[in-house]
Amino acid sequence: MYRGNSSRVFPIILVIVVIAIAVAALISIGRVIFGGGGSQQPQIDVGKQALLNTDTGHSVQMTVRGPIVADENFRSYRISVDTNGRSLTTYSGYLDQPIDSKSLSNNTQAYEQFVYALDRANLMKGTAFEGDKDDTRGICATGRVYEFEVIDSGSTVKRLWTSTCKGSPGSFKGSVTQVQNLFLQQIPDNRDLLKTVNL
Repeated sequence: MYRGNSSRVFPIILVIVVIAIAVAALISIGRVIFGGGGSQQPQIDVGKQALLNTDTGHSVQMTVRGPIVADENFRSYRISVDTNGRSLTTYSGYLDQPIDSKSLSNNTQAYEQFVYALDRANLMKGTAFEGDKDDTRGICATGRVYEFEVIDSGSTVKRLWTSTCKGSPGSFKGSVTQVQNLFLQQIPDNRDLLKTVNL
């Protein structure tokens, strides 16, 4: 009698195991076929995508801030470039009172060459900080702070920053000198304007 019950239970267990294996196999095959099979999709770098977009409304910007000193002595400058124009503006004080500026026209082909050069110089290398970590107020009080932005229709898509102070390396991981030179070369005779800020 005991042997009879064992012989009935064993085939039932075997059938359950076979069904479980078959279901697991079908799920695995389904994942592979329909794209959910464990292989992660490559993440899209929205900063780089926006940088290389030459549609109207896209632009790039570099802002350089000097040491934190008295309002009368504080200096900064900004270079903005888009498909239609290029501009360099120097500022005095923390309220960004313009000292001098120069604006020039641009075209899509020139802008395309520029943003591709910035991409090759790793303008978007780095992960943007969030919250307090991205707050540059008071950062590098004795040196310079560099901010690089990619903008779409007036809204910042990605902003990275760094400074000349070792304790505040920031989120930008590219070469400041290389990227800064690319921006400066967009404004002929930039040295005359930058004399007023000495940065």
